[in-house]
Formats: sequence, structure tokens, C-alpha cells
Amino acid sequence: MINFASDIIIKEVRMRFLGNIEAKIDAKGRAFLPASFRKVLQAEKEERLVLRKDVFQPCLVLYPETVWNEQMDAMRQRLNRWNKQHQQVFRQFVSEVELIALDGNGRFLIPKRYQRLASIEQDIKFVGLGDTIEIWGVQKAEEQQMAPEEFGNALEQLMAVEE
Repeated sequence: MINFASDIIIKEVRMRFLGNIEAKIDAKGRAFLPASFRKVLQAEKEERLVLRKDVFQPCLVLYPETVWNEQMDAMRQRLNRWNKQHQQVFRQFVSEVELIALDGNGRFLIPKRYQRLASIEQDIKFVGLGDTIEIWGVQKAEEQQMAPEEFGNALEQLMAVEE
């Protein structure tokens, strides 16, 4: 007999990247990861990040390596290795990434192809999304924002408690 109650796994979110910070990349494509985000990584003893173009938005996403591995494992569990489309989706998702390590000064390189994919020039915005960090070109970030009233209405609809 299986005790299902003991099989329930409650995932604890350890990392909390919050807020948005504007920055610049240098001529070589390097950016300083904001100090507040570096502190979160250091507290969790995360040394490497995974960089990927967002699936839906014109931005880049930085995943701490453990978060990336959890996402890959969750995706693999949902996909059938013997289904051609599933394999294509998985291959494309995991092959279009760069492993990122911060240098001693907290900088990392944003490769040119990723800069093009996200329309990043010199001015960027880091946006903390809990366990990941988005990197936006400042202009694209502003274009993607909802108007305050639209945001309020959307939030109200999403969070409304059904009676």
C-alpha cells in the first residue's frame, strides 16, 4: 500500500529576485549583475547561471543553475522521448542556452546573438521574477508594460476569489 500523503513534495522557493534595475553593457557586451541579485546567488551558493531567450517575450532570462535543472527535469517528465514533436520541443528548449559564470567583478558576457534576439543595445533593465532574472533592452521593457488601469483589471480578474 502506498501512502500518498508522504509522497507529496512541497517545493520551497529559496531565491527571490525582486525589483528592476537599469544598467548598461560595455562595448564587449559585458554587464554587471546587480549587487542585490548577486547577494541572492551567493546566499544560495549558486556559481553558474543559464542564459536563454524567453519563449514568449523579447527578453533574455537568467536561471540559477539549480532552477534551470529543476525546469529541465520537470519538462523532461512531461515529455515523451518517443514522440517526435516532444523531442523537438525539448531539444530546442535546452540547446538554445549559454552557461554563464560571473567574473571576479560580478560581470558576465551577453553574447552578440542574444543581444540581437532581445533587441538589446547599450541600456538594459534587469527584472527580478522570483527565481529567475529577465534582461530587457530598456525600450522593449517599456513597450511591454501594461497601462496601470489595464494592469489593475487583469490582476483583479486573475486573483478574484470565486464565491
